[in-house]
Parts: sequence; structure tokens; C-alpha cells
Amino acid sequence: MHVEDGLPNDEAEAVQDSPLPNDPQSSRRHLLRLGALGAAAVVTIRPGLAQAAASVTTCTIPVPAPGTTNQWINRNGSLVSPNAANSYPPPSAPLKGVDVANAIKYGTSYPGYSYDASAAYTTYIKQLSQGTAGFTCFASIQNPGI
Repeated sequence: MHVEDGLPNDEAEAVQDSPLPNDPQSSRRHLLRLGALGAAAVVTIRPGLAQAAASVTTCTIPVPAPGTTNQWINRNGSLVSPNAANSYPPPSAPLKGVDVANAIKYGTSYPGYSYDASAAYTTYIKQLSQGTAGFTCFASIQNPGI
């Protein structure tokens, strides 16, 4: 058994072969490990983002909420009696999430409805509270990165 620097020969070789903290190979390996971890995190997060984006395109918001039949929506987004001044009949079907998102972001009208009626519907939707029909869809429109 040959002893060099107080260590047996094969242990001395093992010490020489191990990367030192300032060794460029060690730094590269460390960066590769970090890159692999980062890629795994992106793969994990992306499905959630895709699901949120998909829910906005498929969700709907009833205007007004079910149970409030025979009510129209005025300019302020409040429910009023039919044919009240400056009020609009409710849409014939729930509004699509993607149309609501465009109306909020760009001020567009809902397909088949006037600009003023669309503005009244959008104001109503912005006043939805938790527990109200359509609120979950509205919340996903507001925070599509959830």
C-alpha cells in the first residue's frame, strides 16, 4: 500500500478526481441541474395556465342571474322593471366569457346587441359578487393567469 500525503493511494486519487468548488466542470454541472429543475417547474405550471385560458373561452355569465326573471338592466347595471327608462331587456342566452373579456378589455359590443345594451350588461357583470351566478367566470376573466 503506497501512501501519499497521508492517504492510501486509491483515496488520494479519489480526492484528486473530485471537483473542487472553483472547478469549471462543477459549475457547469450545477447550472445544468438548476436548468433541469427550472424546466420541470415550467412544465408543471403551464397546464394550469392553459386550463385557466380554456375556462375563459368556455364559461358563460347569465345576465341577469337565474331567479331574477322579468327584470331588465339599466345603464348603471342595476336590475329594474321591464320597459323602465334607459333599460335594456336581458340577453336571450348567457354571455360567453370570451365576449365578456373583449367587452371589458376593448369596449366591444356583444354579438347581436347594441353598444348601449352591451355597456349596461358589462356594468352589471362588473358588479357581480361572490356566490352570484357567473361570478366564477368573471373572476377567471379578471385573473386569467390563476
